[in-house]
Amino acid sequence: MQQVSHRGAALMQHHEEALNASWDDLKLFLACAKFKSFRNAAEELGLTSTTLMRRIDRLEESIGCKLFLRDQSGLTLSDEGTAMIADVAHMERHAFNVFRRASRSSNDMSGTVRVAVTEGPGNFWILPRLIDFQKTYRKITVDLRCAMEQADVARLESDIAIQLEPPTNPDLIVAKLGRLHIYPFVSREYANLYGLPATLAELPNHRIIKQNAPQVDDSAYARVLGLKSLEGIVGIKTNSSVGVLYAVERGAGIGFLPTVSIALGAPLVAVDLGVSHHADLWLTYHKEFRASERHKIVVDWLKKIFDPKSHPCFRDEFIHPNTLVPMMTAARDGFGLSGYIAATPT
Repeated sequence: MQQVSHRGAALMQHHEEALNASWDDLKLFLACAKFKSFRNAAEELGLTSTTLMRRIDRLEESIGCKLFLRDQSGLTLSDEGTAMIADVAHMERHAFNVFRRASRSSNDMSGTVRVAVTEGPGNFWILPRLIDFQKTYRKITVDLRCAMEQADVARLESDIAIQLEPPTNPDLIVAKLGRLHIYPFVSREYANLYGLPATLAELPNHRIIKQNAPQVDDSAYARVLGLKSLEGIVGIKTNSSVGVLYAVERGAGIGFLPTVSIALGAPLVAVDLGVSHHADLWLTYHKEFRASERHKIVVDWLKKIFDPKSHPCFRDEFIHPNTLVPMMTAARDGFGLSGYIAATPT
């Protein structure tokens, strides 16, 4: 009877230790499961690999099971870890919901709305129009983050995101804003000095400016151009879409840019190779923000300024850049790339 009593007390103590498992450690468990590597997860979290491993060891000890199988190739969830991850992710979603609700002020028409968007549309389309938005809604601060890294709306990295891939999280509301049509361009100076390739076969005689960045399909360049490799053709690589525009404008080579670039005043020449590419723009935000007036205002405004009916550059069908210029004149209103181009040093 005494042995049974001791076993019961030990089991109760183990349950209490498991219940006292740190929520911070559970979040580290999610990060390790996502990156499948202590080193990569530690870099993302701003920790050392040693600290992260020690925290996971502590979590495994407190719940009484191994969460990961560890080998030289990285981390693999154990059966216990696989069974646990859905519950922890569910806990995290509810925790974020608490913070989302808490962020609503008593006067919901004022406060900050964080918007994450890729560089080009953010800098050259949203930002100029944001100035007029702020004049109308002076109590709403739009915190605009322009970066190629995709913000995770579900994890509170942003309130609203405009991205190139639709999310699959069922807690998010997703709407297609429009389509970016990607086309090859050079500067007028480059065209005068080197001419334009008339066919894909002439492309190796020119230099390409290539963007390597998150949300950019790295294989699309060779696939769209019908080439096995870009070796010997790429002159400049950059992670920045602004950098691509600047390099093209300065005559560094052929760059692939949204057709809206030329429609907004960039002094570029379209290169007609019979190829084009497109990428859809997706607006996403958490369903909890449907009850927030200031978030609804920003969402409706974003949908309006990307409306393909008003701005043909975002239509699904491809419109040649030379045709797009007169169509976009009325929508230009002094916004966009021309101000940037004029400001670049010569």
